Amino acid sequence: MNVITRKRIVEYAARHPDAAGPLMMWYRVARKAKWRSIRDVRAAFPHADGMDVASGGVVTVFNIGGNKCRLVTAIHYNRQRVYVLLLLTHAEYSKGTWKESL
Repeated sequence: MNVITRKRIVEYAARHPDAAGPLMMWYRVARKAKWRSIRDVRAAFPHADGMDVASGGVVTVFNIGGNKCRLVTAIHYNRQRVYVLLLLTHAEYSKGTWKESL
């Protein structure tokens, strides 16, 4: 998969060093993946979930580092692209307001 953009991951990891290792592990796995559906994603990341957002779309949310943070992505299986939309702490994610912005 082509992960767009690594920069967001690196910036978040700089602010949250405890998430850096797990985020880079996710990035390495995602780059090598050839996901065709959420089923393929869950083979690598069993706790990945599809979530409906305000725009009517569906995003895929990954629990990173034992739920320390959440990585919100849009996966375009047909184009083999993963768009990194948001990185949130567990507390930010739990508020649920992030769904309104997507």
